[in-house]
Amino acid sequence: MSPHLYTDCEQCFGLCCVALPYGKSSDFAFDKSSGTPCPNLRPDNRCGIHTQLRQKGFKGCTVYDCFGAGQKLSQVTYAGRDWRDHPETASEMFDCLPVMRQLHELLSYMNEMLMRPEATSLHEALRGLYQETERLTDLEPSAILCLDIPAHRAVVNELLLQASEMVRAHAPSKNHEQGKSKTKKLKGRDFLGANLRGADLRGASFRGALMIACDLRNADLRFADMIGADLRDADLGGADLTGSIFLTQSQLNAAKGNARTKLPAHLNVPEHWS
Repeated sequence: MSPHLYTDCEQCFGLCCVALPYGKSSDFAFDKSSGTPCPNLRPDNRCGIHTQLRQKGFKGCTVYDCFGAGQKLSQVTYAGRDWRDHPETASEMFDCLPVMRQLHELLSYMNEMLMRPEATSLHEALRGLYQETERLTDLEPSAILCLDIPAHRAVVNELLLQASEMVRAHAPSKNHEQGKSKTKKLKGRDFLGANLRGADLRGASFRGALMIACDLRNADLRFADMIGADLRDADLGGADLTGSIFLTQSQLNAAKGNARTKLPAHLNVPEHWS
């Protein structure tokens, strides 16, 4: 994965700690409105309780991933001009963060498919859309705020769907009969608390699936499409996610797992996993 699509808090002005609102819940210890700095944000734009976020009731902070949008805005769009020193830019900068994040998320998905040989026939089209999306991230703030993100996402998603079908068609299968699809067909999108422990889910599509607290221990999720799947508190202990696609660090950070969980090479084992 390209380095600029990974979060680099050292190069960011703590934008997610100011721009984003949150409500008191199991994920956040108190309410905070958009544009209001979190009380835990220090003057140097670092979190004062970074190593204790989960213990202090801020699990939601450990799940958030900007896909590199924070440092892009901080160091490129605003050329290193901190909102603290240039308060006239603050509101606009905060409004730009969710838009830039969506663009970087799309870049991350396309970048992943450009590294998959199964989708080679789509690489030229993907590169074209990738370059166009990068161009959008380089626009002036006022132009960024005028972008029709849903329309652009729909165009990108069409290619991602095609790429997903190609990749999942190569999923390992016990069934070697020619002409028979290897892709798992699952009914519905609601797997809330479902017991899928040890299930053979190779090549399945969980696009946008609700998988909160789903038991996926020892499940075989190789080559599964995980884009948009809600994995909050899902148990991935011992699950095999090798070769799975569109799985993000944010999804893993929201889930549970252990040392036996197998992950794609570009993702890291969350610190809270036992």
